Amino acid sequence: VQLQASGGGLVQPGGSLRLSCAASGSIFSINAMGWYRQAPGKQRELVAVITSGGSTNYADSVKGRFTISRDNAKNTGYLQMNSLKPEDTAVYYCNARGYSGSPRIPFGSWGQGTQVTVSS
Repeated sequence: VQLQASGGGLVQPGGSLRLSCAASGSIFSINAMGWYRQAPGKQRELVAVITSGGSTNYADSVKGRFTISRDNAKNTGYLQMNSLKPEDTAVYYCNARGYSGSPRIPFGSWGQGTQVTVSS
């Protein structure tokens, strides 16, 4: 299963961006999709995750500003980022876990990363 992330870019503080993560390949189910980020010199951290049932979890630093969602029919996840701050600057990676179609085995995949830069 391959993940293709898109939607990053340069935005001013207070602005918004929407990231997308499209999964492709032989997919039976995607149990969870998540977004992580890694800033220079820092460890990769969880930003948000959403389960197949729609349950969500967010890092404290993004609660109230970011919204994770998914379109199960399209095997695509989204991260709507509002009220962006300079400290949100990082490479954002999407992650998906589930079961492939054939053979029916679990998978865990990462997207290639998309740069988000918040600066005036």
